[in-house]
Amino acid sequence: MDNETLLKREDALFIVVDIQEKLLPAISNGEEVLANSTRLVKCASHLHLPMIVSEQYPKGLGPTTAELEPLLASATRVEKMSFSCAGCDEFMNVIDDLDCDQAVIFGIETHVCVLQTALDLMEQGVQVHVVADAVGSRKDENRKIALDRIRQAGGIITCTESVLFELLRVAGTSEFKAISQLIR
Repeated sequence: MDNETLLKREDALFIVVDIQEKLLPAISNGEEVLANSTRLVKCASHLHLPMIVSEQYPKGLGPTTAELEPLLASATRVEKMSFSCAGCDEFMNVIDDLDCDQAVIFGIETHVCVLQTALDLMEQGVQVHVVADAVGSRKDENRKIALDRIRQAGGIITCTESVLFELLRVAGTSEFKAISQLIR
């Protein structure tokens, strides 16, 4: 029996939301967000999963953080002014072209851009998986409220290791060996 809430490689899209140079230092759990986002991006790259990276007003908030930048060569990039990624036509065109039923969302800020993106994608019929240990806000209380709100709206709140192992499904493969190194 197949659980409909488990991530499936053929359906999954990774969305990296606004992990930008000038915003990241203000995030209360910024180091954890960056470390887990790095793990997720490496997993997506290794498994050849599609990835979209958004940047909120990069002229003001700077580019994607330098630590992630070299890992994002295969990602589609979208600059936006709307808080929700779904408010950007270019983003939605990529979503439509990829025809993915599941979105793994992580980044900052949880209570603004992550929240609005998750709610908008759910409204479009996408199953949303928000990675709780890879999202952050300036105030942790705002992060917690946003995660509760996403859960109440039908989103799936998960963690980095769950995402990695759901996409792998089995141990003993070369992919397992490579991905399991990300959590050591």
